[in-house]
Amino acid sequence: MRPADQFGERLRKVRTERRLTQEQLAEASGLHRTEISLLERGKRTPILDTIVAVAKGLGVSPSELLGGVG
Repeated sequence: MRPADQFGERLRKVRTERRLTQEQLAEASGLHRTEISLLERGKRTPILDTIVAVAKGLGVSPSELLGGVG
């Protein structure tokens, strides 16, 4: 499995554990909902700034968000 796909699965898992919608996470992280959707489906590979923003929106560290990716 590609790292982008692994990241997407991890992102979806953490987001749903925190009971957030894609829209809520997008607002909390300063991204568009479409960006969250593309990341979760592995259609977009995140840059470091995006990883940090999403982690902050989820209330986790970037390393926790990346757990198991790679």
